[in-house]
Amino acid sequence: MQIYLPIAEVSVNAFLLLGLGGIVGVLSGMFGVGGGFLMTPLLFFIGIPPAVAVATEANQIVASSFSGVLAHLKKRTVDLKMGVVLLIGGLIGAALGVLLFNYLKSLGQVDLLVKLCYVVFLGVIGGLMFIESLGAIRKAKKNAPPTRRKKHNWIHGLPFKMRFRVSGLYISVIPPLIVGLCVGILAAIMGVGGGFIMVPAMIYLLGMPTKVVVGTSLFQIIFVTAFTTLLHATTNYTVDMALAVLLLVGGVIGAQIGTRIGTRLKAEQLRILLSLMVITVCGKLAFDLLVQPAELFSIGAVGGH
Repeated sequence: MQIYLPIAEVSVNAFLLLGLGGIVGVLSGMFGVGGGFLMTPLLFFIGIPPAVAVATEANQIVASSFSGVLAHLKKRTVDLKMGVVLLIGGLIGAALGVLLFNYLKSLGQVDLLVKLCYVVFLGVIGGLMFIESLGAIRKAKKNAPPTRRKKHNWIHGLPFKMRFRVSGLYISVIPPLIVGLCVGILAAIMGVGGGFIMVPAMIYLLGMPTKVVVGTSLFQIIFVTAFTTLLHATTNYTVDMALAVLLLVGGVIGAQIGTRIGTRLKAEQLRILLSLMVITVCGKLAFDLLVQPAELFSIGAVGGH
C-alpha cells in the first residue's frame, strides 16, 4: 500500500515502513540503543531526504525506547539516578546540536554533514566494539577471569563525586554529564538515540554493569530524543508525522520482542552482534558516498539557490 509523505515529498510502501520500525524496535530492546543508527540510513536508502529522516526518526525512537524501558523497569535494571545525570547533559547537547543543524541546513550542507557523521562515528565505534567483543569471547572460552572495568584512576580522581547505588559506583558526575552532552549533540544532528555511543561509554568509561546499562540508556534516550523532536518540529519543520506514526507502531511491537531476545543472550554475544550491524551500515553509507560523488556536489548547489 503506497502512501504519500508530504514533508518528505515522496511515496513509499506503508508495510515497508512498519517492517523497518519493527526491526529497529527489536534492536532497541536487545541492545539498549534507540536504533536510529540503523533506521536513519535505511530511510536515506528508500528516498527520504536526510533532514526529514533525522528529525522524524528521533520521534520514532521515543516510542520504541519507552516500550523497552518499561520492560527493564519491571526487572529493576534501570539506574534512575545515573539516567538523570546523563539526561541533564543530553538536553544541553541536544539544544546545541539543533542550533548547528539549523545553521548548516541554511547553508545547504546538512545532508552531507549527516552522512559523513554516520560514516565516521559508526566506523570507529563499530570497529572498537568488534575488537573488544572478540577479546571478551576468547577470554570466556579460556575461562579467564573477566577484566575489571571499574579501575579508571583518572575518573576516580575527579571532583563532584556521587554514589550510584544501582550501578554500584561512586564516581564524579563530570564524565556522565560529558557522555550525555555528546549523545545529545548526536541525537540532534544524526537522528539517533545515541545508544551506540552511550552503551560502550557506560560500560568501558563509567564501569557500569552490563545488565544495568541497557535500561539506563533507554531511559535517557526517551527524554533527549523527545526534546530533539520538539526542537526540530518547531524550528525547521522537518518532522513528517505520517512517517513517524508508521515507524512508531512497528517500533513499539519490536521493542517488546527484542527485550525478550536480549535476556537470553550473553553480554559478549550482544555486543559483537551490535558491532557487526554498525560496521555493515557504515560500509553501505561509505560506499554510497564514494560511488555517487555527483550527489555531494548537488547538495552544495542546492544551498546556493
